[in-house]
Amino acid sequence: MLYHIFYRLSSIFTPFNIFQYITFRAGGAILTSLLICFIAGPCIIKKLENFRIKQIVRTDGPATHLSKNGTPTMGGLLILLSVVTSTFLWARLDNRFILWLLTGTLWLGFLGFCDDYLKLKKRNSNGLSVKSKIFGQTVFAAALAAYLNFFPSNPEFATLVNVPFLKSFFINFSFLYTLFVIIVIVGSSNAVNLTDGLDGLAVGNITIVAFSLALFAYFAGHFHVANYLKIINVSGAGEISIFLFAVMGSGLGFLWYNSYPAEIFMGDTGSLFLGGVLGMVSLFVKQELVLVLLGGVFVIEALSVLIQVFYYKRTGKKVFKMSPLHHHYEMLGLCETKVTVRFWIAGVILAILSFASLKLR
Repeated sequence: MLYHIFYRLSSIFTPFNIFQYITFRAGGAILTSLLICFIAGPCIIKKLENFRIKQIVRTDGPATHLSKNGTPTMGGLLILLSVVTSTFLWARLDNRFILWLLTGTLWLGFLGFCDDYLKLKKRNSNGLSVKSKIFGQTVFAAALAAYLNFFPSNPEFATLVNVPFLKSFFINFSFLYTLFVIIVIVGSSNAVNLTDGLDGLAVGNITIVAFSLALFAYFAGHFHVANYLKIINVSGAGEISIFLFAVMGSGLGFLWYNSYPAEIFMGDTGSLFLGGVLGMVSLFVKQELVLVLLGGVFVIEALSVLIQVFYYKRTGKKVFKMSPLHHHYEMLGLCETKVTVRFWIAGVILAILSFASLKLR
């Protein structure tokens, strides 16, 4: 909004030209979302406590988690508020990618809210059924897939997916690209949701991935930089970095309250939309497989659940002491904070490898 107001006035007051620069507005977005979290955080935590919106902890998990029972949840509302407000203020609202990201944020955020609400209503850790949750995610993903089929990010590479570390090697999904889009969004949304099990674990890695993808988006949107780095140029993609910096700011702000011992949990209200928008960005900037590497922590967490369920159904035995993977390490005796920090370190290493893929092309 600020761009549309002040940049038009730059002919009258030249310093307003600064609003045309993505870097300036990205800086404004991260500071705004951070401040919203700092200012609104205590109020929202108090309101959630007053309305008895509190976490129902699994009884079959690590015993140390039982003390978390009663901690305010649905903190994703704070993240959603800060991301949407900051993006609305600093991004160009005539950019198609921004409009889709805001739509995805609200859609998946509402789906997560319904899940959290049902958990509170039933007074147990089961909210929406798995089928209902996946159906809601799939409906949105299918709508986005249809849009990308008619209006691809880059028509020349509409159904092509680049393989990281290889300059000119692409996989052509052809008519299966719609299915691929659905898998990316549903998979990323649920992967972050599964990772959100320890204080600060999910939001810390979200911040790392958001920052990294923001740089990829900025590079993709700049013709000369994209050409130099041998990545697919996507017109208008630079604006996505403003949205991701808003996510980064809200992530840091939320971590202030979510770090151990957590004063608030994000719940599905936050995790579903945060994972979903990361998948959307990877599709928009044509870095779908880079997300697998960059978000490797989320991928491994999701795989640990799939492996555990599949193997247990086949043999009646467990591969891990408990899934997702972070609980496995807790059951081995590692304290929660050590597991969280080590997973953050893994996230940083994966981000470095993702950027290394640019240079090795």
